[in-house]
Amino acid sequence: MESSKNVSDPRRNNSKGGKGKKTPGKSQSFIEQNQKGDRFIPSRVNSKLDTAWHKINNKPSNSSETTLAEDEYRRKYKDNLDRVMGINENERILAYSSRPSAVEGYQNKTKVLYSSSKKMNMDGKKSRHIPAAAEKVLDAPDLRDDFYLHLLDWGANNLVAVGLDQSVYLWNASSGDITKLLTMENENDYISSIKWTEDGSYLAVGDSTHHVQLWDVAEEKRLRNMRSHTDRVNTMSWSNHILSSGSSDTTIHNHDVRVAEHHTSTLTGHAQVVCGIEWSHDGTHLASGGNDNLVNVYDNRSVTPIHSFTEHQAGVKAVAWCPWQKSVLASGGGSADRHIRLWNTTTGVCNKAVDTKSQVCMLKWSSHYKELLSSHGYSQNQLTLWSYPTMSWIKDLLGHTARVLYLTLSPDGQTACSAGADETLRLWNCFQYDPESSKKKADGMQSGRLLFGGGIR
Repeated sequence: MESSKNVSDPRRNNSKGGKGKKTPGKSQSFIEQNQKGDRFIPSRVNSKLDTAWHKINNKPSNSSETTLAEDEYRRKYKDNLDRVMGINENERILAYSSRPSAVEGYQNKTKVLYSSSKKMNMDGKKSRHIPAAAEKVLDAPDLRDDFYLHLLDWGANNLVAVGLDQSVYLWNASSGDITKLLTMENENDYISSIKWTEDGSYLAVGDSTHHVQLWDVAEEKRLRNMRSHTDRVNTMSWSNHILSSGSSDTTIHNHDVRVAEHHTSTLTGHAQVVCGIEWSHDGTHLASGGNDNLVNVYDNRSVTPIHSFTEHQAGVKAVAWCPWQKSVLASGGGSADRHIRLWNTTTGVCNKAVDTKSQVCMLKWSSHYKELLSSHGYSQNQLTLWSYPTMSWIKDLLGHTARVLYLTLSPDGQTACSAGADETLRLWNCFQYDPESSKKKADGMQSGRLLFGGGIR
């Protein structure tokens, strides 16, 4: 108790020599010389409010782009939240009006958002399992890294043909056997395109010497060696007995393989390299894409385009006809464009365009689902599944370490085979369908009639 009495209180130290702080008098100013403002109202003279507002509302130019998966997640999350909260698009959440009275049987939808333990399906559709990894990976040494070539095709005989530099190899998807079909004679020559006939009996091979070779695979024998182009043959497509070939000489030639004078017509319409061509499923129209950024559509009775689409901003290699809607054509642009566009070839109108955020190399439609599969280059080198007709993102298939230049589908339409500049072939089970519909689908997958009944001369 005594020790507490010796403790001095500085507030009571009123001696003249004391160093304690005194209570200020009326004449003493409360404002220090260095003080420039009230502590509760800070000065904003040096604040850059305009700059701050700009940074909040504008994305920096050097920021990294979001992926398609992130964009789709945000979109679905917003749509799902609006649906659960009962908010319609473009509707104001807050409005100066009284809240309407609840009708009989009304249920507060917010309770579902916070109380439901079941994971909601944001699309409202029955989802299927799509394996994210490739089922099988095969080495493809010396596969050319060339955007303009077509070096992969899967025939109705279940043989995958791939062009590896000077040679063409056949991989039997049923047994796993590998056969070398041919090798170019000159070491400086190389394979530039390959395409199976509809029934898988014959294989067309385009090369850097401007020739189109026709091979009987069963006999491992070359039947014809056709030359009409003045530069390498980049792409080919069959329509019954007519083989169309697109070349770096900017032209498309039609070959009737039944006759000696095979070159029947020349299609002009491109000013630069022809990158991709494909006949429609009914054989009435031919679509082509070129390095001049054009997509041309030809009628089978004319050598001039009936449509010439100019919306792409880069070379167009990927062209694909929809199997269940014959007037719909899909096309994909290169690195400077990155868009997939859906065209109505009856009206000549672009129905849909989507930015894929990477180079579009190939496009393939599913025959079992209303979906489109695309292959891409930098930066993810992925395959992407899209839902038709909304073109909403479904899933990315990752595995390739370089751009995916070549893409083909199995005869039953369930498996996709991709080939990339990383010199690998990858098989993806991305279109597996319900076993209950297997028989019905199999009936529609029967091999077509023999295309060369009259023989080849």
